[in-house]
Parts: sequence; C-alpha cells; structure tokens
Amino acid sequence: MEWSVGKSVPRKETWEKVTGTTKYMDDISRPGLLHAQIAVSPHAHATIKSIDTSGAWKIPGVRAVITGEYYPILTGSPLADRPPIAIGKVRYYGEPVALVVADQEYNAEMAALQIKAEYELLPVVRSPSEAYQQEAPLVHEHLAAYKRHEEVYPEPGTNIANRTKIRKGNMEEGWNHSDHIIEVRVALPQSDHAAMELRCSIAEILPDGQVNIHSASQSPFVIRRAISQSFHIPLHKVIVHTPLVGGSFGGKAAIQLEFLAFLASRAVDGRAVKLVNSRELDMISSPVHIGLDARIKLGCNREGRLTAAEILHLFDGGAYSDRGAIMSRAGATDCTGPYRIDNVRCDSLCMYTNHPYSTSFRGFGHPELTFAMERAMDLLADQVNMDPLEFRFHNAIGPGDTTPTQTLLDRSNVGDLPMCIAKLKTLIHWDDRPRKEIEGHLIKANGVCCFWKNSNTPTDAGAGAVIVFNPDGSVNLLCGAVEIGQGTRTALTQILAERLRMDDRMVHISTGVNTETDPDHWKTVASRSTFLVGNAILEAADDAIEQLKNTASIVLECSPAELDVGEGKVYFKNRSEIGIQIEKIANGYRFPNGNTIGGQVIGRGSYAMRNLTLLDPETGKGNTGPEWTVGAQAVEVELNTRDYSYKIVKAAAVIDAGKVINPKLARGQITGGMSIGLSFASREAFLFDPNGAIINPQLRTYKLIRYGEQPEYRVDFVETPHREAPYGLRGIGEHGLIGMPAALASSLSTAAGVALYQLPLTPESIWRTVHDSV
Repeated sequence: MEWSVGKSVPRKETWEKVTGTTKYMDDISRPGLLHAQIAVSPHAHATIKSIDTSGAWKIPGVRAVITGEYYPILTGSPLADRPPIAIGKVRYYGEPVALVVADQEYNAEMAALQIKAEYELLPVVRSPSEAYQQEAPLVHEHLAAYKRHEEVYPEPGTNIANRTKIRKGNMEEGWNHSDHIIEVRVALPQSDHAAMELRCSIAEILPDGQVNIHSASQSPFVIRRAISQSFHIPLHKVIVHTPLVGGSFGGKAAIQLEFLAFLASRAVDGRAVKLVNSRELDMISSPVHIGLDARIKLGCNREGRLTAAEILHLFDGGAYSDRGAIMSRAGATDCTGPYRIDNVRCDSLCMYTNHPYSTSFRGFGHPELTFAMERAMDLLADQVNMDPLEFRFHNAIGPGDTTPTQTLLDRSNVGDLPMCIAKLKTLIHWDDRPRKEIEGHLIKANGVCCFWKNSNTPTDAGAGAVIVFNPDGSVNLLCGAVEIGQGTRTALTQILAERLRMDDRMVHISTGVNTETDPDHWKTVASRSTFLVGNAILEAADDAIEQLKNTASIVLECSPAELDVGEGKVYFKNRSEIGIQIEKIANGYRFPNGNTIGGQVIGRGSYAMRNLTLLDPETGKGNTGPEWTVGAQAVEVELNTRDYSYKIVKAAAVIDAGKVINPKLARGQITGGMSIGLSFASREAFLFDPNGAIINPQLRTYKLIRYGEQPEYRVDFVETPHREAPYGLRGIGEHGLIGMPAALASSLSTAAGVALYQLPLTPESIWRTVHDSV
C-alpha cells in the first residue's frame, strides 16, 4: 500500500500563497532598516581612472558611500576572480563600481546616480569565439594569480577560465569507420533568468560579531561559508535565513548581493541594510544565463550507427567565471547526448568575455550541449536517409554502454531511453501523419530530440535531516532544502510520511531555511534536493522508528524486533491489533506509578554522494554523478511562409523519472520547464551594442513567452527505479527544459526547409536564413 509517495497531495505552502500572506525577502522590513543601492559601469571594458563620490554625499540621508578599495578582495567559486565592487577596471556593462547606503531607498537611488567615474575605454571582447582568437584582448591579465577552490584549469595568457577535456576511444579508427560525416556550428546567446522575484538581501552585524544575512537564495549554506571565508568571520558566527523564494531557475544560486549587503552593513557600524535589485539591475548587473558557440563533427556508418564525435564548446562565461566554469565541465561530461559513441574527443571551455558573468541556469549547460548535438543528429539522420526518431532509437545509450567519461552504465543509473522514445512516438502520433503538412502559406511540422542529464555535483555533496515527534504523534521535519517554487519541501514530507506510514498532513515543514537550526544541505540546485535530503530523511525516519520500537518494547514487554510502526501506532507484526499509540510514547512513556522511560523521539540522518570521482584532467575519465535522467521531447509548429511568424501548437515530453513522488507536481515541473525552454529558444536574448552595452535591459524590450502563446503540453513518464535513490526516484526539476530549444529548431527547420543553427528562433532570423541560402 502506498501511503503518500505516488499521490498528488497539495503543496504545503499553498494556503499562504493563495491568500497572499507569504512573506518573501522584499516583504521583510523593520524600524531603522537602512537601504543600499549600487552605481554601475556604463562601459563593458574600461580602466577606472577616478571615482567622484562628492555628489552622492550631498543627497539627504546618505550614511555611507564605498568603492572597491574599501575592502579589496576577490570572491568566486571555483575561481576567485571577482571583486564584489570593481577594483581598477570594469569588465562588463552593469558591473558595480560603488555602493551607497541611505535612510530610504529613494535616497540611495538618487545618490547612486550622482556618482561620477572617469574611465579609459579598453577593447571589448564580444563573443566566446572572439575571446578564443589568439590576438583577442585579455579580460583578465592576472589569471595565474587567482585562487582556485575546486578542480578548475584556467589557461593564463588567454581568455580561457577553464578547459575540460574528454578523450575516449580512438578518433582515427572512428573516422575510418564513418561512411557519413557532417559538421555543424551553433550559437546560443546569453539571456536572463527572469524570475518574478528580484534578488534581495539584508545584512546585519551584531555587537558581538554575529552576522545575520537574510537572502532570497538557493544556497544559504554556501552564503554562510562564503561570508565566513571572505571576511574572516568564524563560521558559527554567520547565520543565514532564506524565506520562500519567488522563483530562481539557477540565478539565485550565485553569491553576489550578499557580499554587497555585508559590506554595506560594515560601512554603517553593523546596522541592518537591505539591498534589492531593480528589474534593470537584476538583468544587467547580476549574473545571467550562459551562452554557447559550438562546433560538432559527427560520423556514422552505413547502417546509421554513430562512430565518432569531435566537439568544441566555447561557453560564454562573461566577465567572471562563477559557475560558468563548472557548467563548461558539465558540457563536456555529457557532450554526446544520450547516445552510444565509442570514439569521442571534446574540449569544453569557459571563455571570458566582456558580457555579464554567467551562473547556473535550469539545465546547467545541458540545454546548450543538447541543442548543439541534436542539430547535428538531425543533419546526420537526413544524410543517412533515416527517420529522425528512428535514428535516435537506433543509437540510444543503454546498459553496458559507457558515458563520455567512461562510466559503465546499467539499468539503474541510466534508465530506459528507448522506452521514452517509444512512448513519445505514441503520444505525438509520429507514425500516423507526415512530418510536414502544407496548407497554402501555412506549414505544419514536427521536430524531436532526446536528452540526458547527470547532476555534476561535488563528489562530497550532502544533506542532513532531523525529524522531531510532537506529543500528538505529528512530526516536524527540519532540512536545508530551499523552496523556490518547485514543491521540493512537499515531496520530502511525502517521502517521510511513506517511510513512517502516516498521513502526510501529520508532517509539518516550515517554508524557510535557517542555517542555525536546520541541518546542512549542499544547495538547492542540480535537481538533487529530493535525492540528497530524501536519503537523509529515510535514515532519520529509521532512527526514529528504532527509538519508538525500543520504548514500545518495554511497555509491551517484548523484543523490538517483534514490532512494526505505522498508522500512528507501534504494533506486533503478527498481531497488528495489539500495540500502543505513538502519541503515548512520542515524548517518553509514563507508567501508572509515575515512572517514566524514554524521552522525546528525535530522528537524525545524513547522506553524502557515494562512489563519485574527480575527472582525469587529460582524458576526462571519472564518475560525475550517481545517475542520469533521460527523456525524449517533441514540438509541433505552424509556420506562416509570408512573414515567417509561427505558432507553437504542441509540445510533448516523456521522461524516465525513476519513481514519480507527486504526479501533479511532477507534471507542473516538467510543463514549467518546457515553457521556459520554448521562451528562450523562440525569443529571449540579450542584445548588445558594438561597445558591449545591453540595449534591452527591461521586460518591455526583453520578450518572454506570454500566457496566450503557450502550446498544448503533453507529459508522460517512464519509471525505471534508481537503486540508490529514495523509492527509486530520479531528478526531474530541470529536465522539461533541456530538449525544448532543440525540438523547436528541428520542427522549424523542417517547416522552413532550411537548417537553423542559432537561437533565438525569431521570424526575422528564419527569414534571413531562408533568403541567405537562396
């Protein structure tokens, strides 16, 4: 019997959200709270000659004005290359050059506008391909001196912040066995995370040295560590609070405003200071979604079996490396997509450019690598004259195959891609209709793709969980997973309710995270929270069950081994009608004579990644994550050949979820991801002028997919259990997004009759491709 897992139970925070009582970061206020605002660079690359702050001091209510020299440090992980406030030179349009603290938000804004800086312009690096050229201007002249916190391989004297190499098999042999060889080049621009909630942080330094940070973040425990290390504060003196977060999509995993808020508080004797981005600053000054220029050379034999792949990824890391360096590594480890290829050579580079710096975005490099690989797959299928879905089925990776990093796959860690493809075929009626239907000037067409994603976490990523029993038999669950709209904290209560075999309404969980009271959790990224925290919860539940059995065994005068727990009681395994209610022993048991045994039941558990390894720097050999989530996706479009406008009619996804914990939440997750993928594939991109300034830094000019433009979504699941995960689940948080750009490009390429290799797929770009190819 399933108690909770596999059921669509309501989300724990639903009531607060629908009644409008939810408190987000910017809702937090209190008497005496000061406000900060940043002044930013109007240039993408320039030396700072001087900064005049005198105008800012003339604005009433200004308490402090600081520049990069106030506390000259370098922050960042894996490479410490970024000052919180620019020192010496600016490297992107929108980089903070000064910070103002004032009594009111409008005072701080006015003062920030009065800061005058004098610059000497430097040559601008406009793309990762340009950055890769030997004669390109250097964005970082002192790359060799930067401290490295993780495995990262910068190349001093170049714009390469990190290079990951994959060397598998024998390339000469691979090309010799290739009867068909194609080459493609693709380009995906940087874009915005566009979360509804703007980034926001409050910092306060108490007289005893304790630092309190409140932040809209996916990484409260990383903030704690970063503040401690950067400012030499004992770790136990830093406490981070994260309330419910209003969307993020990876953008709030980075640590940026927290450093600035801390410096602002430090400049006003530790008083509480709030820093919140405007929409424009959120788009240009805070980190963005990574871009990619890629080259793929792909070969197969006459039967359509893939034989060799040579791949170059140039990721647009922007002005600072941040998570871009790790995303470029993820772009290498899964570079082939979910296909068996025995001979692979890949160089995946994180390039410095004079663009805003990049950080995690839903899919973590995989939407980009998938777009590149799937465009090549479509072209090769065409050359071999095979149905594109059949070609993918023919080459689908599976048990017994190895990944680009030479990890051996089995049914547990890779799931069942052929089944996903077969289900997708049925879901979209692929065999029942032509791929292209022409009705006058309207053309309907379908496109498909496959994808996979490994989590690419640190080898020691982990989480803890504590469950506390209340006198009425209900439990409180404490954990560090952040609720960013994905429903994780609800799914975690379901996992606990399942193991304790109790009503999930008896499991309570707060909406926020407090690093002082909640057990450590790596961070809420990489679709890992339900896996990491879920495993910790199972361990904590087993710990609590053991305590309950021990107390009950004394009361019932039997061995703990004879007992079981469920339905709110501890009972005999072979005579379930005999037992004792949990509420009678949850806080210890009191005998009629007053004698008491036991005490409050508090279960504790923790879990860390197992059997993962670092990559060999020369070959890329290693194990980067416990499992892959695989899937197949499709898009149907209707293209108007008069003006090349188009309508996205349907979008479909079939994903191997291992085990679906909450069907409605899972479908919502996948559908939301698909919507984001279609939005950035069809219209989203930062537009830069020749000097590197963003010319569409607001939602009036930066277009998102709108309510009436959403297609019909079809979502289905395959369930191949992952042995190491709670109830066999696999991560699905990012996966709805990953293949959407590739599937959209596939359908539009079929409709337009030309291969499309650049995002975003706007009517203008399709028109240009059609007419340039004539």
